[in-house]
Amino acid sequence: MINLTLTEALKKLNNREISAVELTRAYLDRIEKYGADLNCYITTTPERALADAAASDARRAAGDTLPLDGVPIAMKDLFATRGIRTTAASRMLENFIPEYESTVSQKFIDAGTVLLGKANLDEFAMGTFSKTSFFGAPVNPWQLEKRLTAGGSSGGSTSAVAGGLALAATGTDTGGSIRFPSAITGLVGMKPTYGLCSRWGCVAFASSLDTPGPIARTVDDTAMVLSAMAGHDEKDSTSSKNGFTCTAPLEPILGNGKKLRVGIIKEFSDVKISDDMKSLFEKRISDLKSMGAEIIEVSIPNILDALAAYYIIAPAEASSNLARYDGMRYGLRIEGRDIYDTFKKTRAAGFGDEVKRRMIIGTAVLSSESYDVYFMQAARVRRMIADSFNSAFEQCDLIICPSSAGPAMSLASDLSPLEYYALDLFTVAMNLAGIPACSVPAGLATNGLPLGIQVVGRRFDDMRVLQLAKHIETAAGIDNRPTTIMGK
Repeated sequence: MINLTLTEALKKLNNREISAVELTRAYLDRIEKYGADLNCYITTTPERALADAAASDARRAAGDTLPLDGVPIAMKDLFATRGIRTTAASRMLENFIPEYESTVSQKFIDAGTVLLGKANLDEFAMGTFSKTSFFGAPVNPWQLEKRLTAGGSSGGSTSAVAGGLALAATGTDTGGSIRFPSAITGLVGMKPTYGLCSRWGCVAFASSLDTPGPIARTVDDTAMVLSAMAGHDEKDSTSSKNGFTCTAPLEPILGNGKKLRVGIIKEFSDVKISDDMKSLFEKRISDLKSMGAEIIEVSIPNILDALAAYYIIAPAEASSNLARYDGMRYGLRIEGRDIYDTFKKTRAAGFGDEVKRRMIIGTAVLSSESYDVYFMQAARVRRMIADSFNSAFEQCDLIICPSSAGPAMSLASDLSPLEYYALDLFTVAMNLAGIPACSVPAGLATNGLPLGIQVVGRRFDDMRVLQLAKHIETAAGIDNRPTTIMGK
């Protein structure tokens, strides 16, 4: 049962070939067996999972089946879950138990899913390898003995799905935190259009960039999970009224004489990527041509400045969002001589090094001396990048580019903060522009590790992004079944 895709599992559940309880027990057994090796969960919820599964079986028997009834999922531990510990992978919230449910997690409850647990991540979603987690880094199931990164910040989610410890998972993408980890774990990861999925009840990092989205093994699975997540939310002032609904399988966007113009970003041509990434990218372009796509070179003139703009805007917003963690109302509290000493001691003990670094950068950026750097330069670059994407989409329908420069690296890699930041080069521009982007497996590198390609579209063109991603998925044809990946 572990090797079933979400759509296959739903079919078997609906045909009464398996029960939700049986499927859930299979995943709980696998969590028990491999959870410590992968470290992909911060909190597991076996009793809740079995109760959810039993309720699903009862609904199905009564003929009241819900869209994702009985599907076992992992919830990134940024989403508030009523009565279940929500930590953001930080000591600051190590023992925080919310009394409310995030909109996204409530939507999954309403869709009938089974909650297996809360997935590991970078602390407050700040990081690239999930190494900043107070609970230790999750491990990539591919070539497990080498202890490779599962990416970040949604590394626990990708580790769980790739290793067969969840059928699908939620993530959040602020600068590539769904797409990068999905690419290096052989999964499909979707950053929807900003505003398509509600941020209410999701621990904030950078509010104008944070984008909840789905992670799954196939494009069809990802589309179905996104359909459950999306929708307008009056509690989120940035929530769009545009919806997203689909049923698998997705309809093809190429073939049978259908025309599609696919753009290649000119400015990325000189960016250094691995030979394997370059070769696979060219192969997938060739495949698209053979399916009838017209390949067009497009220019996003400021895209290489996106990284610098992102690391001004995101820390500025983070410093504002994280100011609420002061030891006064909830979370960790370290008593000091007075209120200011309590603030200092609580934050010194509660936040990790990377969170402190970004808060200090953000506070400096928002100071009166540096505000023009943020407002006049970074915000201007952001607007120019969004305008450049709009201009590019006048020439093409969709854009493709690498999701990463190469395959997964060792968790022991000793990179500087700037080297970690540079790994976001291919992903941050889409967050700045608020447009949808989906990483899909492009094939395997010569060392047997997966690589991913992104499909990028206009705002609210999420469906066509997924449709083109499915063509690339079919052409690549990698075997990402959990028992194949882990050899067991």
